[in-house]
Amino acid sequence: MELTQLAMFLKVVDEKGFSRAAHKVMRTQPAISMAIRRLESELGAKLLDRTLKEGSLTDAGKLVYEYAQKIDRLCQEMMNSLSELQEKHTGKLTIGANENGVLYLATYLRLYRQRYPGVKVEVRRAPSRHIPLDVMENELDLGVIGYRSSDPNLGTLPLYTDVIALIVYPDHRLAKISEVAIKDLSVETFIAHNITSPYRQMVIDAFRSAGVAINIGMEMPTIETIKQMIKAKMGISFLPQITVREELANRELVAVKVRDFRVAREILLTFPIKRDLSNAARAFLELVKETMPTSHPRVLKS
Repeated sequence: MELTQLAMFLKVVDEKGFSRAAHKVMRTQPAISMAIRRLESELGAKLLDRTLKEGSLTDAGKLVYEYAQKIDRLCQEMMNSLSELQEKHTGKLTIGANENGVLYLATYLRLYRQRYPGVKVEVRRAPSRHIPLDVMENELDLGVIGYRSSDPNLGTLPLYTDVIALIVYPDHRLAKISEVAIKDLSVETFIAHNITSPYRQMVIDAFRSAGVAINIGMEMPTIETIKQMIKAKMGISFLPQITVREELANRELVAVKVRDFRVAREILLTFPIKRDLSNAARAFLELVKETMPTSHPRVLKS
């Protein structure tokens, strides 16, 4: 049984005749009659009572007509949904990011939702080191990472450049100092993130280059916990500046300039280059390309 046969059957019934149905679908009347006969043969039942006026339904015809209408509506819904999907009005977008990744996505997600409100967006929390593989295995459409993957099958676009800042509480001895040297930090107790990351290694390397041992007195599982520990005057920390933006603005925390210490991370959006992307994912990439300059990443303003 073919959908075209059901469509012709519906048209014959709706137009109350073979000739009018043939005119509507621009087919010959014999072609319409043959399609109905084939449909009846495949279903094993007469659908039209030809002893009465054209288009009169048998009991079997009435049953098939009801189902044919449902099928026709579903086909129309499918075509409409497909059209909306192709125009990026619907669908789903799944992006992988670690604890801080959502902060880097915020501006883009706001613009994306304004442009494509019908697309469901899911940001799935994942360790940064797992994201490239998850993207390659189609577990994620896109991913946010703070390093360049060595996988040649992955492409990247810059999202943000984040500075690593020394963060202290407001009445800390360093809060009123315009600049401090790394060697002057040897007496401080640092609170570190207990997850290995490129920025943590950058800080350790900077201390090593300066010939200073960094005293990590505590390690915490989240950036939020580290911020609370600093506010409780239990130590200080080097943190991505975006993660303390509100606290710095409210003077709950203070950023201190460290002489000869300039650590910045390029935050990247990674995507597969040898697999077809969904329309929703392709639209997000297009938005990022439109928003970011082609050569140098920049810090976004919220």
